[in-house]
Amino acid sequence: MEDTPSSGTAVPKGTVTQRAIERIKAMITDGSLEPGQRLPTERDLAVELGISRSSMREAIRALTVLGVLEARHGSGIYVTALKAGDLLETFGVVADLSRGPRLVELLQVRRILESTATALAAARITPEQLAVVEGHLAAMNATDDPEEILAHDLEFHRVIAEAAGNETMAAILEGLSSRTFRARVWRGYQEEGAFARTRREHAAIHRALAARDPEAARAAAAAHVGEVEEWLRGQVGP
Repeated sequence: MEDTPSSGTAVPKGTVTQRAIERIKAMITDGSLEPGQRLPTERDLAVELGISRSSMREAIRALTVLGVLEARHGSGIYVTALKAGDLLETFGVVADLSRGPRLVELLQVRRILESTATALAAARITPEQLAVVEGHLAAMNATDDPEEILAHDLEFHRVIAEAAGNETMAAILEGLSSRTFRARVWRGYQEEGAFARTRREHAAIHRALAARDPEAARAAAAAHVGEVEEWLRGQVGP
């Protein structure tokens, strides 16, 4: 087994586990394992790849956490559907746990992606999706409850990201726009009485979508996230 070379010097377990992870990923990439397919047993896979069962177990556990594999009780380990949303869930963890300047960096990324997604949505959004966006805007305007505003804000942007037609971009934005992170921003906005401003920004995004104007939509989304970015920069300092 690769864990114990012939020299007798033990290979660090993390290195062997990482090698096992890469081997399983390679099997998925080359089509040896397809989405939804059951993996060979842990024992057989360890023998096939020349890796100890303990290292193989750790590799499977790591890939399960990442959303690449899933354990089905009494059935075995399977490759997931490999959907972007499942594989990119860790973006939400990063957004939830980041602090200070790192949060500003995340908002910079979100500004770039959100403006692009909103521009794409302006060209692709269906009348039904536009009606849903308008409904969340109206609900935001009808309440001063931060929790309600937050919920409709999340859905407002989620529908727009879905309308852009790029599942991977939507999944990344979903993570970067985690509820925990957005709640921090809304609390700050409430303290500064900035709800009126953010409502105007959302209205500008909706107008651009309704006009089917990609460049106006891009500018409105960039301005909206940019305002949040500047506010946050003022909170965390240079």
